[in-house]
This record gives sequence, C-alpha cells and structure tokens, in this order.
Amino acid sequence: MNPQLLFWIPPALRISLVFLGSGILWFFFGPITGLLLGIAGMAFLVVVQILYLYRLWGWLDNPDSSKLPDGWGAWTDIFARLYRLRRDDEKNRAELTEWLARFRQAMSLLPDGVVIMDDVLFLEWCNPAAEKHLGLKNDRDKGMRVTNLIRNPDFMDYIILGRYEQPLTLSLRERKLIVQIIPFENRRQILVTHDATESERIEMMRRDFIANASHELRTPLTVINGFLEIAYNQPNLDQQTRMAHLKLMNEQGKRMQNLVEDMLTLTRLESIDYPLRPERVNIHSLLDQILREANALSAGKHKISVTIDGPDIKGGTEELRSAFSNLVSNAVRYTPAGGEIRLAWKMKPSGPQFSVQDTGIGIGAEHIVRLTERFYRVDKSRSRETRGTGLGLAIVKHVLLRHGATLTVDSEPDKGSTFTVKFP
Repeated sequence: MNPQLLFWIPPALRISLVFLGSGILWFFFGPITGLLLGIAGMAFLVVVQILYLYRLWGWLDNPDSSKLPDGWGAWTDIFARLYRLRRDDEKNRAELTEWLARFRQAMSLLPDGVVIMDDVLFLEWCNPAAEKHLGLKNDRDKGMRVTNLIRNPDFMDYIILGRYEQPLTLSLRERKLIVQIIPFENRRQILVTHDATESERIEMMRRDFIANASHELRTPLTVINGFLEIAYNQPNLDQQTRMAHLKLMNEQGKRMQNLVEDMLTLTRLESIDYPLRPERVNIHSLLDQILREANALSAGKHKISVTIDGPDIKGGTEELRSAFSNLVSNAVRYTPAGGEIRLAWKMKPSGPQFSVQDTGIGIGAEHIVRLTERFYRVDKSRSRETRGTGLGLAIVKHVLLRHGATLTVDSEPDKGSTFTVKFP
C-alpha cells in the first residue's frame, strides 16, 4: 500500500485502521507488540498533523500565495482552497489599488480642490488644487484637524452652524473661494473648493465695461438730443446758431460712431469665430500709410519721422495697421505742438520690434500697468479734448496677443514715452 494513500483516508478511518492493525499484532505477536504499534501509529499521525499545523501557522503570518505549502490528503484540499482564496484576495487588492491610483490621479487633475475628512474633521487626503487654495500640505497635515489648519472666522462659523446645504464664499490667501462640505458614508466628509477669483474679475470687467460704455455714449447722445430738442422747439433759429449746433452734433455723432466701431473691433478680436489668417505684411507700405495718417492728424504741428531696418513678417495686415495706428495717434494726441515723434521698425536678436517714441506729456508709473484696460484714462479731462474712445490700447493688446507679441512702455511725466512692440 502506497503511504501517501493513507492521507487521503478520512482521519476517523485512519485511527480505526491503526487500532485494527494494533489488534491484529496483539493477537498474533502479543499485547506489547500490538500496543507499541498502536502508540507509534498514533504518534506518527499526531506528528504529521502538528507539522502541517505549524506550516499553516507560519504561512498565516505571511500569507503569500506563492509560498503556500503543499500537503497530503485532506491538507491538500485545505491548502488548495486557501490558495484560491488568497489569489482572489490579491487580485481584489490589486484592482482596488489600481482604482485608488486612478481616483487620486483624476482628483489631482481637477481644477477644484477636494479634501477628504473623517467625521471629526481630521484630514485624510487632499488634492493639489486644495493644497493651493487652502494652503494645506497632504504629507505634512495628514491626520490634523482641518479647523486648526484653516483659520478663518467665516469658515469656523460655517463649521459650527453645520448648514452644509449652502456653499460658503470665502476670501482666503488673496483669492475668492466657494467652499462646501458634503457628508458621505457614515464617518467621512468631503470639502470641495472652487476658485472664483478669475470669474469674479471677468464679471467685474463686464460690469465696468457696460458702465463705461454707457457713460461714453450718454454724453454725445445728450448733446445731440439737446440740440434736436432746441431745433424742434425753436424752428426760427438764425443760420449761424443752427450751423454751430449741427457742427457739434456731427462731432458727437462721429464720436459715437468711433466708439461703436472700436467696441465691435474688440468683440471681433476676442471671438473664436474670427481666427487670425496670417499673410505676408509689407512693412514699408504699412508704415508709409501710418505716417501719412499721422501727418494728417498732426496738421503740421509735430515733427514725425520713420526708420525701417527690418524684414517683413507674417500676420494680419489690417489688425497690425489698427494696432500701430492707435499707438501713433496716441503719440500725436498727447504730444504738445512742436514736439517730435519717431517711428522705428528694427530687427533685434530677439525678433522684430516696432517702437513709437514721443516727447509728449508722459505717463506716471502707477498708470502704466493699467493702460491697456478698456476705458482707462490717465487724465479724463484731456481725453475728452483729444476725442479718444478709451479703447485704443485695449485693441492694441488683443491684436498683439493674437500675434504672440508683447507691449512694453517706458515713460516719465513731462519727458515723453516709448511704446515698443516685440514680436517673437
């Protein structure tokens, strides 16, 4: 009989066979021989069971499916089932780890902040956006109470009141945040943060634009409507007065027309429906045209010169003409009679540059950073005299953005200004 077959026999039958063999030896060879055989058989069975129990105990301390011991008989079935359970467990753990990694990667790419906390607001995990919004560090602050990390009175009141159904608008770290706590599971909460700084800035710009545009249109409309009312109520006005009124109405009408045209130009430049269509820009022809326009606007009051020492470029001819014309017309308007204006197109190591240098009234340093804002004026009273719309430099800014160019301004009050356009 193969010894291994013994371990496929159920334990109760093994013991019965040992006692049967012991009884047979007892009958033929005496009681001592039979007793010794019975003791030896039982000891062997016990030792084998203890050996497999020891192996099982050692494996449970380090349950690795690749290190699961082999066995005989019933132990083979036990170890086989443990192997299947362990492999299923390892597979589930691997899938869970993969999904957790994907979740954290997805959360890391979100523009909104996500903070996972337990039921008593201890930090468990946060994504990079939340670190930026709230000043947290996941590795450093894990396990700490969030209310000790975010010291803001409004946030503390939000936590204390517990009215999480409504988001909280918070000013924190020089940014405007919208935060909300969302309970989930039994012992977890999620703190979500959204940075509304840019949205608020754009909304403020929109409100300012509407207010400024309304203000700019109100004055010419008031003048025109006033003179029309006079003409209607006083049909017998003398010819000289009537002509003076018509002249002023014509000027205010042109002002409104220029303003509307500039607003439409800005809208077109910002629209994705009007992409830039690059073409070869003839710089000599373009600057000759701009020089003629500048001399016409100056009416001989200024000395205007142009220097061209650079190649043609790729871009939108009409857009660049509009941008360059705005810079030159500003120089003419804000340079007193007898002043000098120099236009230059040069090739620099960094790329082509167009500059407009004047000997005008200059600009204070505190105004330079805001020059390209819509309707921003350094001197509002002088802007009315020069009949500007307040949108010229805003148009310049958007044209240059479409061409990948930048605008730099060097200026000093009463000493003049230099506007330089740098192309890549």
